[in-house]
Amino acid sequence: MINQQNDKKTKNEILKESCPSLAGSISQELSDPSSDHFSAEDYEFLKFHGIYQQDDRDLRKEGKKFIFMVRVRIPGGVITSEQYLTLDDLSREFADNTLRITSRQGIQFHKVIKSNLVNTVKKVNEILLTTLSACGDVARNIMASPLPVDSPVYKRVYEDALRLSSFLLPKTPAYHDIWIDGVEIDLNSSKYTNFEDPLYGKAYLPRKFKVAFAIPPLNDIDVFTNCLGFVAITENNELIGYNMLAGGGMGRSHGNQQTYPRLADVVGFLPPDKVLDVTRAVVEVFKEFGDRTNRKHARLKYVLAEKGVDWFRNEVEKRADFKFSAPQPFSFTKHNDSFGWHKYRDNEWFLGINIPDGRIKDTEKVKMKTALRQIASEFRPEFRMTPNNNLYLVGIPERHRQAIEDIFKKYGFDVNNQGSSIRLRSMACVALPTCGQALAEAERYMPDLLSQIENILNELGIPDEPITVRMTGCPNGCARPYTAEIAFVGKAPGKYQIYLGGNESNTRLNRLYKDSINSEDIANELYTLLKAFTASRLPGEKFGDWCLRYIFKEQNQ
Repeated sequence: MINQQNDKKTKNEILKESCPSLAGSISQELSDPSSDHFSAEDYEFLKFHGIYQQDDRDLRKEGKKFIFMVRVRIPGGVITSEQYLTLDDLSREFADNTLRITSRQGIQFHKVIKSNLVNTVKKVNEILLTTLSACGDVARNIMASPLPVDSPVYKRVYEDALRLSSFLLPKTPAYHDIWIDGVEIDLNSSKYTNFEDPLYGKAYLPRKFKVAFAIPPLNDIDVFTNCLGFVAITENNELIGYNMLAGGGMGRSHGNQQTYPRLADVVGFLPPDKVLDVTRAVVEVFKEFGDRTNRKHARLKYVLAEKGVDWFRNEVEKRADFKFSAPQPFSFTKHNDSFGWHKYRDNEWFLGINIPDGRIKDTEKVKMKTALRQIASEFRPEFRMTPNNNLYLVGIPERHRQAIEDIFKKYGFDVNNQGSSIRLRSMACVALPTCGQALAEAERYMPDLLSQIENILNELGIPDEPITVRMTGCPNGCARPYTAEIAFVGKAPGKYQIYLGGNESNTRLNRLYKDSINSEDIANELYTLLKAFTASRLPGEKFGDWCLRYIFKEQNQ
């Protein structure tokens, strides 16, 4: 807790309190051409600026080659074609010529080198986007349903997400001074010695803080996995308020039973004009009661788990000077994205595009990056990133549909046949070689594993069975594996845990089925499971529900 003695706080807490501006010595280290990386202290400060210092783990035998991941914060995942084209330019000029759609609707650049950081971040800001608060112990990118629906509800929810995103951004002057103006910072100036963030204070939050807005019946953002969630409640196609959820989170650590994934609790109902006040109160509760002595126990979910939702509700109400109403009824029925062509509004369409594992790139078979660049340049659709790593192209006139289809076809992509159901419902985190937390492969292994699963489903006569499959290279859960029907969590090189039993709406945690299995044995294990599923499923029963009933002997929840 913030009032504990310094010797009990983590190093991160002491570091944040020592420099509330988050400036560290980043500007000085940027001006040092003799080094290709930053100090351990600045490594931590960089995260708040949206930058992760990494190294290419494929090259470690030759010595560390430092590289950086730069994450762009995009509330609700919505950008213009002009913004997309600039991001595409930056990926070619300063990164590895790919764009990675994140599971929080942002964009990541990979393999940026130190000397290119300033140009990358500055140009992101020039198109009215930012990397600030895309990482670090602050509120991360605010999620909202990207589904293109021409309705006042979707418009208002997106507007509320934008307002909350602006409200939750740190106010440090260091970000602008370092990345936009390029000045060398004097930490002894009053501008910095007197700085304290008006929302976060000197020590910011104990850990990251994730916020999302959902619109039933579609749970396309996995709202229950967030620290704070707002579920839209409507009447006659008008937003009347939100049910607030709190205490969700995916991260855990192998071998540590005190860490675990958790779904959020439903706290209560509030009108739309109370979103900012209530969020401020939640932040204050998290600041005061979040664990600052153990970062593995520092998420808001542990506060809810240990103190209870009634206690939490009371603490938030005291700080917001507001009383929640009883939660309104709501129900989620599905979570998946919409692919292919769909009517958006009169004479306009949107196109759902499957981006395998969120990596926009050119391959020998499919030149997706080239196709999207041409379409953005010629037709100027709106781009919307989905939390499932996919993409919507929005606002396309009827007269442009065939031309856009032809461009995709030219570059090897069929918009009307984008892959099997299993591929369209899959996700994998980045993992190796860039993520320092990865224990096993994910993004690079997932395509081959999906091919094996497709072969099994074809052999069993259920090629179109809609099963959600997710994979992460470590237990932190960036691809939200713990709500999937089938999940693989990296435990060591070539070894994974298997989790089974999530549901179609992603509102249920799955269960550990195998604690460790070699990658070469996964296909046989899945064949046995799926064969039993086809033989013993009830009419219309989904795979996750079957797992709960047949394997774990539990009632469906």
